Amino acid sequence: RMANATRATLAVLVVCTALSVFSAILAQQNRQKMLRSSLSRMSRIPRCTSRLARRTFVSATSTAAPPVTSIRYDPAEVEARWQKEWADKKMFVTPERSEGKDKKYILDMFPYPSGSGLHVGHPEGYTASDIMARYYRMKGFDVLHPMGWDSFGLPAEQHAINTGTHPADTTEKNIQNFKRQLSMLGFSYDWDREIATTDEGFVKWTQWIFLQLFKKGLAEQSEVLVNWCPALGTVLANEEVIDGLSERGNHPVQRVPLRQWVLKITEYADKLLEDLSILDWPEGTLTAQKTWIGRSEGAEIDFELSLSDTKTEKLSVFTTRPDTLMGVSYVCIAPEHPFALEVATEDQKEEVKAYIEKSAGKSDMERGVAKDKTGVDTGAKVVHPISKEEVPLWVADYVLGGYGSGAVMAVPAHDERDFAFAKKYSLPIRTVIQNSKDKKEAGEELEEAFTGEGVLLNSAEFDGLKSSKAKSVITETLEKNNNGRKKVQYKLRDWVFSRQRYWGEPIPIYFPVNMQEDGDPRCGAKHEIDFSQPIAVAEEDLPLKLPDMERFEPGDDPQGCLARATDWRYFEKDGKWFARETNTMPQWAGSCWYFLRFIDPNNSESAWSKKADDDWMPVDLYVGGQEHATLHLLYSRFWHKVLYELGLTKVKEPFQKLVHQGMILGADGEKMSKSRGNVVNPDDVVNEHGADALRLYEMFMGPLEATKPWQTEQVSGVVRFRDRVYSLAARDDLVEGKMSEDIERTMHKTIKKVTNDVENLALNTAISTLMIFTSALQDEAKKGSAPKEAVEALALLVSPFAPHLGEECWRLLGHKDSLAYAPWPEYKEELCQDSKVKIGVQVNGKRRGEVELAVDASEDDAREAVLALPKVKEITDGKEIKKFIYRAGKIVNIVVGK
Repeated sequence: RMANATRATLAVLVVCTALSVFSAILAQQNRQKMLRSSLSRMSRIPRCTSRLARRTFVSATSTAAPPVTSIRYDPAEVEARWQKEWADKKMFVTPERSEGKDKKYILDMFPYPSGSGLHVGHPEGYTASDIMARYYRMKGFDVLHPMGWDSFGLPAEQHAINTGTHPADTTEKNIQNFKRQLSMLGFSYDWDREIATTDEGFVKWTQWIFLQLFKKGLAEQSEVLVNWCPALGTVLANEEVIDGLSERGNHPVQRVPLRQWVLKITEYADKLLEDLSILDWPEGTLTAQKTWIGRSEGAEIDFELSLSDTKTEKLSVFTTRPDTLMGVSYVCIAPEHPFALEVATEDQKEEVKAYIEKSAGKSDMERGVAKDKTGVDTGAKVVHPISKEEVPLWVADYVLGGYGSGAVMAVPAHDERDFAFAKKYSLPIRTVIQNSKDKKEAGEELEEAFTGEGVLLNSAEFDGLKSSKAKSVITETLEKNNNGRKKVQYKLRDWVFSRQRYWGEPIPIYFPVNMQEDGDPRCGAKHEIDFSQPIAVAEEDLPLKLPDMERFEPGDDPQGCLARATDWRYFEKDGKWFARETNTMPQWAGSCWYFLRFIDPNNSESAWSKKADDDWMPVDLYVGGQEHATLHLLYSRFWHKVLYELGLTKVKEPFQKLVHQGMILGADGEKMSKSRGNVVNPDDVVNEHGADALRLYEMFMGPLEATKPWQTEQVSGVVRFRDRVYSLAARDDLVEGKMSEDIERTMHKTIKKVTNDVENLALNTAISTLMIFTSALQDEAKKGSAPKEAVEALALLVSPFAPHLGEECWRLLGHKDSLAYAPWPEYKEELCQDSKVKIGVQVNGKRRGEVELAVDASEDDAREAVLALPKVKEITDGKEIKKFIYRAGKIVNIVVGK
């Protein structure tokens, strides 16, 4: 028995020893893991933040120090609870405008609800606008912050074609998913104002606005050369055609003339340009709009063209350089120009015809950017308006039929494109402008075009004139001879407004039908639609709804799939037959005015009321992607100017301040896309870390407008920051009353810095500042002296960025009401100034340390403190101080003898 007892005792000792060794190994591994984690965090700090922010990120998120409370922050429970409370209490319903209170209308570019839902790049702009909305509420403003859906669009229709699912069903399903995702992120939208461009109530007023354009003569039909895609059954923008194929689906695209509705945006070109000066927009976007409008001053010049022995026509060209007119050596017209085939000589006709057919497969964009310019000689000649010389007429696809007259005069010596073309086809190059700084000998061959201004030569009676003078003199000569005139031209073209598809707003127009035999056009009786007599649908009959259809494929009929809905298309009225327009509006239509519907979304009597317009317009902050710099922003400004002229709004411009959020790339540095496999779903981030962590990380990554890559592992850093803020509020030993001077100054500096950063949308540095403040409060908490007032200020300051966290901290601090409308903390300027400052000390030009002095320390005080420093004392003892230079708050410089 004793032996057995001994063996048992030894076994216990062995086990205990093994456990002790194992524990020691685990402890060592944990220490190494913590060290690696710390080093890893240092490498994961967002590179685009400041050096101070990087230090703060490590300090505020460090795991080295134990938590100050054992209470765990549970984002799933906390965020769901607060979201429910906000919804139940309708916390963010837009208030009735208050007398004497300022307003802020904060708006996101509303999204198209795609089937794939949000990825983490989408919430960036929404988070920034939500921060501003929450901030302005706390600052005492009346805030309008709505959300809705740009829900018409080709993707839903393509899905319907592929699956048979009605676009309305697909759209509604996608909207619900988008709304769920936005709600889970805690955005403070007024959901009572939710709209969708597909809602009948919205469609009614979109159609009503179209009718105002129609009545004002700004909406008209025109035969336009368009990019027609039979497979998609619609007209595509130039940007949607690549190498003759549709961007979506790679279907063949043809250039064909098609009856289209066109909105005459060019009539507002000057107003669109002029009013850019009153906008607070990014400079790049202003430049993009100016370039897109492309206002040019110059001259329209007529070249005489013989169509036959007895018939002549004037071929008009526009140029900004009439001073180069005497250097014209050929004229080019677009392949789609009506004269292109008509004027071709017999021996050139087949070649010209083949070239025109080949060009029909290219979009305007392709033709414009192609480096190798091509063309073919028509064999015809045009007469120079001054010299009366005959010059050849070419067809070239770099000339666009939709821009200007579809013809250009070519001056190879003074235009790079013309120079390359002339070199390729061995056409004459005549120098008529001499660069005064680089004079060439007569007859010397040019190596490149000279495109600058100078002095005219080889220009008959205009020789010796400077370009600036010659422009006006030559134009006046043309005007006297009745073959030219001054002209302003724009790159901007009228807006082709028709789409040959189902899922869009029906255009509220119908046409008379001329019956060619007795019967019903719906049943195939012969008839002809008189498109020259458009008739507006009566306003009381709006909205004109889409017909129910089971098949949405376009077919090869350019009239669109609605042409097949004969029971909808044809109707009889007062014994006469009529046919509805089968084109629908483009997706841009709803986004041209949705910001006005948001101000009065439930009004059934008008699109919006005068009171709503007076109360809320213009939009004070508009946030969205830079990809909308031209089309959406230009089209919406155009519609708004028409509405302004009609007296329907008091403001000339809809969006006062515009901000573009930068793109968030995948972890591989590429744009997020399913095909690259680098898409990060916000659902996954929220499920693991919580919504506030996602919001904080997206704002902390770098400046709002910067492009930056997503790094999931970095999210844990802001999670630790969030948890430390929560742990401070959860303490039961917070000190009431007076706080130390240092922490009080830190608090007021933090309030000032965060306030200024939020006002300037410098949201990443605002978070950095909050991290510094949190670290300072943690240091106080370790001493048992964390002031409650300062922690309350932290809760208020952090709440726009992390609203669930802010609310929960506010509750823990003893407040019963939500902080959503609690006053924003105020700072005292005198407490934002340091009472003491550290300044460097130099002796004979070398730094020997630093000294801490009162900000208003006198030179005598500074001298006493500096000479008492050990290093300075060692150098100066027994030596003559020749100079003592003191720059208060900056530096002390001492010069001593040897």
